[in-house]
Amino acid sequence: MSDKLNKNILATVIYYDGFNYPLTAFEIWKYLIRTDYYAPKNDVINISLSEVFGHLQDKSLNKYIEHLNGFYFLKGKKEIVEFRIANNKTSTGKIKKLQRVVWWLRFLPFVRMIGITGALSMKNAKASSDWDLLIALKYGKIWTGRTVVTGALHLFKKRRHTSKVADRVCLNFFVTDQSLEVITKDLFSASEYMFFFPLYGADVYTKFQIKNKWIRKIKPNYALGDIMPPKAMLDSFFSKRIREIGEFVFASSWIENVLKKVEKKRIMSNPKTHQEGSLIYANDDALVFLPNPHGPVVFEKFKEKIEQLNG
Repeated sequence: MSDKLNKNILATVIYYDGFNYPLTAFEIWKYLIRTDYYAPKNDVINISLSEVFGHLQDKSLNKYIEHLNGFYFLKGKKEIVEFRIANNKTSTGKIKKLQRVVWWLRFLPFVRMIGITGALSMKNAKASSDWDLLIALKYGKIWTGRTVVTGALHLFKKRRHTSKVADRVCLNFFVTDQSLEVITKDLFSASEYMFFFPLYGADVYTKFQIKNKWIRKIKPNYALGDIMPPKAMLDSFFSKRIREIGEFVFASSWIENVLKKVEKKRIMSNPKTHQEGSLIYANDDALVFLPNPHGPVVFEKFKEKIEQLNG
């Protein structure tokens, strides 16, 4: 396995095997991982789809990778093709349901973008999965915006809490329209935000992509979208006016300051905030609540599989 592209292809298949997610040749090209992304000098490289497809026929790769129905996966793992097809159908249904929720979330004050992350953005969600969202709010109103969104989703019984999980919104990631750069710049985040797509706020999404162009150092085929994301909904005259009225009602800075003080105290007193390995960030530019982040676990599994194949 001396060829660098072969190593990158194998690493990509191994990484997504951790999600039981076989890839098409096009997806291997699109989500290709650079195995040398951590090197001090990491120049942008250009790799074509034809190059990737050609290397997939290489005998040295065929020792580790096989394919079925257009999907490539590690040898002996053909069952994950059925998992992906089933999860794709499940996810399509979930996204349709979520679109109906986002339709009225865009009426709420200070909401600027709503996008899907996690397994659902990969169309790899199970029936029991929740809806992971990244929500961008107006700069200077993150605490007020979060409170309004949380209250509205709870009122309509669409907020994940306690044992209420399936088809409910997990509110673990808020940013502002002026702080769109992802805090954690690692392999997991690069993969997570390559799959990320907006259901509302395409203009802010374009800014998000620009702010996170660091992803190209890990995934060289990360590129800005040239067209409106197909599932992104637009504002109507009605939604704009309702949101503006709400923003007028909640405009006072004392509301933001009181909510910041109350919520920050509650967050800091929560034991999950201080448990080992948690990623909790609560400030005026981002609110991130990941008491058990998946990134380190996924990366450890990835390293184990790499070592097994090399051994």
